Amino acid sequence: QVQLVESGGGLVQPGGSLRLSCAASGSIFAINYMGWYRQAPGKQREVVALITRRGNTNYAGSVKGRFTISRDTAKNTVYLQMNSLKPEDTAVYYCNADRGASMGGVWGQGTQVTVSS
Repeated sequence: QVQLVESGGGLVQPGGSLRLSCAASGSIFAINYMGWYRQAPGKQREVVALITRRGNTNYAGSVKGRFTISRDTAKNTVYLQMNSLKPEDTAVYYCNADRGASMGGVWGQGTQVTVSS
C-alpha cells in the first residue's frame, strides 16, 4: 500500500554534497516513521537517519553534523541532505517507511551514492 521512490544519488568528490529525495505514495497514514539506510558492498545495511511523524530526528554517529533528514509533508517526501561527504559514505542509500509491527516496513529501490576523487 506504500510505495517509495528514491532519487538524487550520483558521483561526488570528497567534501561535496548531495541531496536525496524519497517520495512516498499510497497509505501514508500507516507510516510511523521514515528513515534513510545505506548498504556498502560487503557490508550490512545500516541506519543513517530517522524522522518520525512528529518531526523528531535521529542520526547515526558517523553522519551526525554532516547529514540532515527533513520532510515536506505536503509533498509526502523525505530528504537527506548530505554535506562534507567522505569516501566511506559510498553506498546504496535506501528509503524506508515503518508501518509498525502489524504491517512491517517498506523499502525503496535505492539510489547509488559514490564519493570518490
